[in-house]
Amino acid sequence: MRRAAPLLLATGWILAAPIVGAPSDTLEFQGAPGTVTPNLTVGAGGRTILTWLEPNPSGSTALRFAIRTAGRWSAPGTIIESDRFFVNWADFPSLVETADGQWVVHFLEKTEAKPYAYHVRLMTSKDQGRTWSAPFTAHDDTSPTEHGFVAMIPRPEAGADLVWLDGRAMGGPEGGPMSVRTRTITSAGRLGAETELDGRTCECCQATMARTPDGLVAAYRDRSEDEVRDIAVVRQVGGRWTEPTIVAADGWVHRACPVNGPSLAADGRDVALTWYTGVGDTPHVYTVLSHDGGASFGPRVQVNEGVTLGRVASVGLGDGAFATVWLEDAGEGQAVWRLRRIDRSGRAGPARDVATVIRARLAGFPRIARSGAEILLTFTASGTDGGIRVYQVTPPPANPGS
Repeated sequence: MRRAAPLLLATGWILAAPIVGAPSDTLEFQGAPGTVTPNLTVGAGGRTILTWLEPNPSGSTALRFAIRTAGRWSAPGTIIESDRFFVNWADFPSLVETADGQWVVHFLEKTEAKPYAYHVRLMTSKDQGRTWSAPFTAHDDTSPTEHGFVAMIPRPEAGADLVWLDGRAMGGPEGGPMSVRTRTITSAGRLGAETELDGRTCECCQATMARTPDGLVAAYRDRSEDEVRDIAVVRQVGGRWTEPTIVAADGWVHRACPVNGPSLAADGRDVALTWYTGVGDTPHVYTVLSHDGGASFGPRVQVNEGVTLGRVASVGLGDGAFATVWLEDAGEGQAVWRLRRIDRSGRAGPARDVATVIRARLAGFPRIARSGAEILLTFTASGTDGGIRVYQVTPPPANPGS
């Protein structure tokens, strides 16, 4: 099976810098050349926290962060440096701030000299990143197999929930299936019991999670015995997880992992699920909406206009609508991040270009976050000065017919 191949941090590209599509889009943060895998989270008081990986001259890699408060970014800080990070274009670190002000960060650490032998490691901080706990493993399994593609989300009172892909069954002589699992972590760093949500899933597509007043919703790319790789959803109802449900079944038979996971965003009981499919050799990005906390979803809305590469992200806009970003082929080796609004009724607003990047793994996956009226988008830029970028983007316009 094709996996999400590791990404080398060395840079040697001689390509155009990103082109921003709207005059009011503003470059907020620019990482050093060679920085990759940016991620965004919104914490207490609306502050936005950015994480990324940065190569050191010594050959090690640093997991770094910066905080945006009241329109200004802090000086970057370092969480941990290591020469054992699993650095990957599609599977990368994240951070959340819990309701009681604690920070939880995850990263991926190689365990053996095998391409996909790595574990999910966690650290916590009680002082906003100034000091950190010792690293500890997120899962009970210690086999030298793949564990990653983590999604984390704060709990209402304290602590966080996380889901991840777990390859413990893949290490046997016949190579078993990938599973998706979940557990909680307290602010003190104590882990709850593991729960398997699905025993057979796609091997290297991101999982995603959202919280509604009704409970958690998780989504991931399923994998049937017949190699159908459609998107499944599970919900936490009354403290228990439901059985997986395939949402808007595409019937996409694909005999290798497409490295293209779904995105969930929630705004109260309104939930948007966005995903990529290549069914019929005609790739599309679709969004479906739920107004009952993910219990049911409406008809699909086509998001892309041209030939899409997927790589989706979405965020609630605070008025029942959602913003979705995805990647489309722009020809001549380039691609463009595009943005559009899906209103609460399912109408899609006009799409617009945000930034042009190379059509390669280096561009990674976008991450989008909203704090108040501000929408921030991050991705990895190409060019001789390439590295992570964070733009404050203009909210996408509504459909004139809405």
